[in-house]
Amino acid sequence: MKLIHCADLHLDSAMTTHLSKEKARERKAELLRTFGRMVEYARENEVEAILIAGDLFDRKNVSATARKAVRQAIEENEEITFYYLQGNHDENFSAAEEQSLPVNLKRFGEEWRSYIREEEGKRLVISGLELTKENADYASHSLSLNLKDFNIVMLHGQESEHESRDRTEVIPLSHMRNKGIDYLALGHVHAYKKERLDSRGTYCYAGCLEGRGFDECGEHGFVLLDIDLQQGMYSSVFVPFAYRNLYEVPVDISDCMNTSEIMRCVEERLQLLSYDKRHLLQIVLQGMVDIECEKTLDYLVNWLKDEYYFVRVRDNSSIRVDYDSFASDISLKGEFVRTVRAGEDMSEEEKGAIIRFGIQALAGEEID
Repeated sequence: MKLIHCADLHLDSAMTTHLSKEKARERKAELLRTFGRMVEYARENEVEAILIAGDLFDRKNVSATARKAVRQAIEENEEITFYYLQGNHDENFSAAEEQSLPVNLKRFGEEWRSYIREEEGKRLVISGLELTKENADYASHSLSLNLKDFNIVMLHGQESEHESRDRTEVIPLSHMRNKGIDYLALGHVHAYKKERLDSRGTYCYAGCLEGRGFDECGEHGFVLLDIDLQQGMYSSVFVPFAYRNLYEVPVDISDCMNTSEIMRCVEERLQLLSYDKRHLLQIVLQGMVDIECEKTLDYLVNWLKDEYYFVRVRDNSSIRVDYDSFASDISLKGEFVRTVRAGEDMSEEEKGAIIRFGIQALAGEEID
C-alpha cells in the first residue's frame, strides 16, 4: 500500500518576497501546479492516499482559484483518499462547505479522529488531531492506539522533547513514545527530517512542497511510503518534486580587487555547481577584501539576471585595512584613514566600512 506524506504547501501564498509582481504571480500559479503534479504522480504510481499534515493554504482568505483547483484535483481522483489535517495557516471550512466536501476528502478536528483501512484482515489506522490552545495540554495524553494495528499519526507543530505552555503548536515527543505509533507524519517544519521516535516507530517532517524564500533553500518535495500490512513494516523515501529550488551560493572573494575579478569567482563557482537555469539563487560574497577593492553589486545582479529565474547578491565580506600603508601618507586619503582609525566608539568592522565608503567618495565612485 503506497501513501504520500506532504505538508506546508502554502497554496495561494502572495510570493512577494524579493520577486517582481509578474514573477510573484507566476510562482503563485506554480505552487498550485506542483500540487496538481503531485496528485498526478499519485495516480500514475498507484498511491492510495495522500496525507496533508497541515498548511495546505497560506492564509485565511483563500482565493476562489486556489479553492477550485484543489477541489477539482481531489474530485477528479476519487480512487485516492486525501487525509487533510489543518495547520495554523489554514482556514476553517464553513458549515455549507462541510456539507459539500468531496467524499474522498477526510478531515480531522480538535479531538482525536481515526480512519481505518483494512487489507486481508490487517488494519492501517490513520489518526490525527488539530492542535489548539484548548487541547494542547492533553492532546498527547489522550491518544489511544491498538498495538496490533499499523498506526500513522498526523500532527502539525514544532517537535520538542518537553511540553511548553508558551506555544500551541508544540509536539512533545516524549509523550508520543511507546504508544504504538509506527509513523508520525508531521507538518510545520519546512525541511525534510526523519528520525527514530522509539523502538517501534519514526517521526518525519515532509518539509514544504516548494521553497518560497531563501530561508527554505535546497530540494523540496514529499515522502512516499510503501506499507506492507501483513508484515507490519514499511519503507519510505523522500521524493524531490519542486519545480524550482532556491540555493544559497557562498563565494570567497578575498583575493579580488574589482568587480570583474569578483564576477570571475562567481562564474567559476556556478560552473562547478551546475544549477538548472530555472532555479533561484542567492550569491553570498564572503572573505576579507582590500579596503580599495572596487565592488558594485548591481553589476553582478545585471550580469546574472538573464541566466537564472531570479538572482540576488548579498555582501557578507569584511574589509581588510593595512593601516601601516597609510601611516606616512600626507594625502587627504591618508589623513581620513588615520582619523577614522583613532575613533574609540567604533568596532574594527565599522571603521573598515567607513573608510571604504570614504575612499570611494574621494575617488568619485558610486557608493553602494
